[in-house]
Amino acid sequence: MNQQYEIEFKNVLTKEQYEQLLKEFNIKPHQIVRQINHYLDTEEGHLKKLSSALRVREENGTIVCTLKEQTSEHIHLETTDQLTEQQRDEILSGQNFAAPSVKERLIQMQVPIEDLRPFGTLTTDRAEIPYKGGVLVFDHSFYLHCDDYEVEYETKDSKLGKEVFLSFLQERNINIQTADKKIARFMKALKGKGDLDWKRQ
Repeated sequence: MNQQYEIEFKNVLTKEQYEQLLKEFNIKPHQIVRQINHYLDTEEGHLKKLSSALRVREENGTIVCTLKEQTSEHIHLETTDQLTEQQRDEILSGQNFAAPSVKERLIQMQVPIEDLRPFGTLTTDRAEIPYKGGVLVFDHSFYLHCDDYEVEYETKDSKLGKEVFLSFLQERNINIQTADKKIARFMKALKGKGDLDWKRQ
C-alpha cells in the first residue's frame, strides 16, 4: 500500500501578499503548475465525519487518487494510487473504484465505496520551492465564485517546521491566519452559494 505521512502548515494570504511572495522568490510562469482536484464523498458525508478527504487529482498529464486522513492538527496520512484516464472516468462516474490501495483503506474505514460520488472540482495554480529543509508552496485556488491564496510549508519535522513557518510569516509581517483545508473551503463556498444538491452530480 502506497502510504506516507504529510506534515504541513498553511496560512491564508491576500492577493497582494501572494504576488509579493512570487516576486520575492523569483517564481517564473513555467514554475506554476495547474492541479485539477475532483472531490468525492457519500451523500451522508462518511469521509467528512471521519475528518478525511478523497480526491482525484490531475496534474501535468498524471492522475492520482488520494485519501487523506487527519491524524493530528498538522499531520495527515495519505494513501495514493496512480490512475489511467479510464480509471479516473470509472471512479468519477461511479462505475468502478479502480484505485486498489485507496479502496483497501476505505474498506477498513467502513466507507461504502459504491455510494461515493464527486461533489465538486477545485483548481489550484501551485509553485513549490525548497526552503530551510522543507518545501514552500504558493497556491492560488479558484472554485465556484471564489479565488483564494495561501502559503504552505511541508516538512518532515512538525516542531522544527512550525518554528520555520512562523518565522517566515513574522519576517514578512503576514498575519497568522491558519488556512482551512481546500475541501473545507470548497464546501463552505458550496453552502454559501446555496448549491447543496451535489448529490446528483
